[in-house]
Amino acid sequence: MTTPLKDPLYQSTRRAWETIWQQADVAAEVATMQYPRAVETFNAYLPYLPKDAWILEAGSGQGAVLVALQARGYRVVGLDYAFNALAASQAYEPTLCLQTGDVHALPYADDSLGAYLSFGVLEHFPHGMRPALIEAYRVLRRGGVLVMTIPYPNLIWKLAQQRRAAQGRQRISEDFYETTYTREELIAACTDVGFDVVQARPTSHSFTLWGAHPIFRAPGYYRTSALAEWSGRVLRWLAPWPFNYMTLIIARK
Repeated sequence: MTTPLKDPLYQSTRRAWETIWQQADVAAEVATMQYPRAVETFNAYLPYLPKDAWILEAGSGQGAVLVALQARGYRVVGLDYAFNALAASQAYEPTLCLQTGDVHALPYADDSLGAYLSFGVLEHFPHGMRPALIEAYRVLRRGGVLVMTIPYPNLIWKLAQQRRAAQGRQRISEDFYETTYTREELIAACTDVGFDVVQARPTSHSFTLWGAHPIFRAPGYYRTSALAEWSGRVLRWLAPWPFNYMTLIIARK
């Protein structure tokens, strides 16, 4: 039986991320932390993070969240399987603590971390998120916090899926895996490995619209227009889940 780390689609997705990060700009990534949707999500989970223990971002990419948290006095470490992303992060902020590794085999002791962060990572595993969540549970201390964001199958996503199906395609790329999870699926995945889910909330409604039409896009790196921001606020009130882009999960061990 093929192990998750040796699965061909898992490995091709990994190589795709290395290409994505090679073409990305760290300063642009860090700047996204000031976008309204990022500020909303950041402020939602920040009160749950401890300052008396290490916080791991598993799949840290180019380190935008790490930079923001370290600036606020948190002890953070970033881990990613894409070395080029870590190298770019280190060049941008030399004081960051970074490690090359895989979220399925974390190089940390049992019950050693205060929080585990994962932003848009676990949806890229063809074998599902359970193996990574088991590792997250293992390394967190008792009472430690899991913070995770995962794409939601919103209305825009469903329309895109129908369009691909009509074209005879299942994914954007046959070599890059990405899926979505419902709120119920996420809560079940977390509780099944032992976590107690504190929050499951919809976020980033304006970015759902960004993918729907150019009128919702502003110049710059994945910026949303003023119309998207206004519409996103309305949708967050009127239809929070049908137009949810990312579900934010906050859970405790």
